[in-house]
Amino acid sequence: MNSIHLRQTLPKVFADRDAVSSDVWHRDIIFHKEKRYLIEAASGTGKSSLCSYIYGYRNDYQGIINFDERNIRSLSANDWTDIRKHSLSILFQELRIFPELTAIENIQLKNRLTNFKKRKEVLALFEAIGIADKLNEKAGKLSFGQQQRVAFIRSLCQPFDFIFLDEPISHLDDENGTIMSRLLTEEANRQGAGIIVTSIGKHLELDYDEIYRL
Repeated sequence: MNSIHLRQTLPKVFADRDAVSSDVWHRDIIFHKEKRYLIEAASGTGKSSLCSYIYGYRNDYQGIINFDERNIRSLSANDWTDIRKHSLSILFQELRIFPELTAIENIQLKNRLTNFKKRKEVLALFEAIGIADKLNEKAGKLSFGQQQRVAFIRSLCQPFDFIFLDEPISHLDDENGTIMSRLLTEEANRQGAGIIVTSIGKHLELDYDEIYRL
């Protein structure tokens, strides 16, 4: 996948509004591989909806979203499975980790599907981001910031053309945010991938090619 193209896309819930002031909704924009994008949003502007549309979890929108030249409405369940396994990684705001599993088990669950990272690489990520001592703790007992870091590691355990991160550092201090930025940049550079980050206020410090206001 080389591009994600939004063509006059708009959440249906916004359709009755007289005017929508946005750099993203009801516009024609293209996200390209190897580029870095920041989408700054206020609460209630459809940030999480955008994530769900691009990942194929929801389709309650007007307009068109294309992966390359293909309308994503035409994708089959098998197509989506393949895309989520090989082309598109996402870090949801609500994380979607399994609280009853340990931190490392949450990672292994993903990595066994993709066979992408060696165990030593996964352990190095835990070490780099400061939660090596939480490997065998139940994820549900970790702080939200620690859970964010587990979910971030999981998002790197697959091949991707684009990685989408929804408020990835909302509960992290500046030091851990800087570490996450470095690890993300290194992985995206290795894969030649595009990065799309959303934020309400605090955002990952990256060298962004474009900044949009949702």
